[in-house]
Amino acid sequence: MDKLNLLRARRQEVLAAGSAIRKTIAGLVDGDSFVELSGFSFSKNDFYGEEAAGEGVVTGFATIEGNPVYVAAQNFDVLSGGVSKENCAKLLRCLELAEKNSTPVVYILNSLGVQIGEGVTVLEGLAQLLSKAAKLHGVVPQFAVINGEVYGQTALLAACADFTFFMKEGVLAADSPLVLSAKSGKNLAKEAVGGSKALDKTNLVSFEAEDIAQVRATVSKILGILPEYSALVVENGADLNLAFPKLNEKCDADTLIASVFDKDSYVEVGKNCSPEVHCVLGRVGGISVAAVVTGGETPVSLNENNVAKMISFAEFASYYGLPYVSFVDAQGVQSDLSAQNSLVLKNIFKLLETYDLLDNAKISVVYGSAIGLGYTLLAAKSAGFDYCYAFANAKIALFDSEKGAEIEFAGEKKADKAKLAARYADENSDPIHAAKNGYVDNIIEPQFVRQYLVASLQMLLK
Repeated sequence: MDKLNLLRARRQEVLAAGSAIRKTIAGLVDGDSFVELSGFSFSKNDFYGEEAAGEGVVTGFATIEGNPVYVAAQNFDVLSGGVSKENCAKLLRCLELAEKNSTPVVYILNSLGVQIGEGVTVLEGLAQLLSKAAKLHGVVPQFAVINGEVYGQTALLAACADFTFFMKEGVLAADSPLVLSAKSGKNLAKEAVGGSKALDKTNLVSFEAEDIAQVRATVSKILGILPEYSALVVENGADLNLAFPKLNEKCDADTLIASVFDKDSYVEVGKNCSPEVHCVLGRVGGISVAAVVTGGETPVSLNENNVAKMISFAEFASYYGLPYVSFVDAQGVQSDLSAQNSLVLKNIFKLLETYDLLDNAKISVVYGSAIGLGYTLLAAKSAGFDYCYAFANAKIALFDSEKGAEIEFAGEKKADKAKLAARYADENSDPIHAAKNGYVDNIIEPQFVRQYLVASLQMLLK
């Protein structure tokens, strides 16, 4: 056969084996930018007696809105995306190139687990692959797309990724959902075991995506914020002197975020997990910022899950040299037995350690309450914050009003508890007390918070 015709025939065979996953990749990257790696690799599964076209994965490099990326995609149409030693080796070569070229990686994951018949051999391949992914953590951004069912050790690639996107059909589990459900004495659908809504305590779900175009847009926005792939400061036409009178009337977390960040510049990461803690990447006056906003209808009580979420986000900010802003409406550790017998204290210490890794500007803004440990951990200058601001109507105190009143006015047993709590708040929670001692740099009107942040960031940037 003529060599050119043979090449075309082989190429058609490769394309036929991966038409669906290539369509997904095409929707993710810029048109005609994808260059495949190791496209003609084939091995044979001895157990099933079938060839694994392309080793069951498609790898290559491309651009997303002009940003270079490496793509490593599992092909479910080949042995159900089954993981093999050669499959891992092909993925590993892609990660080695990403490391060498300091280029972000996008995993597109869809696998029912390992290929039967390889035994310990495939475990060695997985160990090599996962070790390389771990080595890349904090070196280049890693994005994972849960493009279907992802079971077994492949799920660890999602855990290693900085950002994980769940498609509508995405299900992630360390074991078969059927097995997990049965061992729990239940009969649950796979989505109820490993769907994005079911994983609300894992911090594994960064975003829920309607389609691959939404993944593309979010990846592009994130890379456009990170200094290593864009610029720390850009001229985006944002008004640096905007005031938001609405904040003087009402200041919840969502209103604060929408007011402070430049329009259409930000994304909130991990909304499903500990939703009382908002982790936001965006720009403020054209300056890249990572912000943690604690707050709900009441001040946030700290527990192992919401503190772990803060640790993960603060670590990411430290890896990429992002200024860090803490918007505070929080009190101490959650007061119940579940928190008592948990990792919350260890996690709090870990967050304090992580602050030391944040080399750029660190600013705290008490917009609600900073009570007890809520102040120590999230607002205190001695915890590493360069500047601390407080809204005029904020509360900073050792105890919350009710507990403080019980201690302060213990002798006034017949007095109305609500009135005593209000009295304690008036006498002890006014941020002016912290400002007198130099712990708060300025007490500000809420509507001007963006102006103060822009000015502070401009002075503190490294």
